[in-house]
Amino acid sequence: MRVIAGRFGGLRLDAVKGRETRPTTDKIKEAIFSMLMPYINGGQVLDLYAGTGGLGIEAVSRGMDHAVLVDRQRAAIEVIEKNIDKTHAGEAFTVLKVPATAALSRLAGQGRSFDLILLDPPYAQEKLKADLTAMEDGGLLATGAIIMIESDQVADLPKTGPNLILLKQKDYGITRVSLYRYESQEKSEWENEKSSLSRVF
Repeated sequence: MRVIAGRFGGLRLDAVKGRETRPTTDKIKEAIFSMLMPYINGGQVLDLYAGTGGLGIEAVSRGMDHAVLVDRQRAAIEVIEKNIDKTHAGEAFTVLKVPATAALSRLAGQGRSFDLILLDPPYAQEKLKADLTAMEDGGLLATGAIIMIESDQVADLPKTGPNLILLKQKDYGITRVSLYRYESQEKSEWENEKSSLSRVF
């Protein structure tokens, strides 16, 4: 497993031992960033189920300014920190050892917002709609934010609507990669409706 391109290109990354973490293969990671490259132009990244940290590190390598890498497992956090050390660019990363829900609450409380969201949860534990609703409610999604979801083909993916546009979607074996763009709506346009993402998801 390696960083494919950018300033850390070719860097070998450690993997998390055991079966609890499913690292994105280099082939799928290359496909993901081929889809993402038109939208990478600096800004903040949130990798909510970071695992080895490979996706977030790749995003920074290719031009994003800073990545927050979240995982609840101690073994994963130890590997993420080792992989960040290899980049010699620790200032470009923040690592949080907390469950995804707690991370979203903490980041919202800090007033953070993100331009690129990377979601690659364990396939059996996906709660993508709840995660995205929490992000919208917490103000974590910058207008125009790009959201990448790596899932299996039976995942209950978010539906598109006025504020969530499906840009691309492609299958690679059992894996499905979906790319969305978030566009916020003025509250006045929805004054007789529930919050925009709760309606879409």
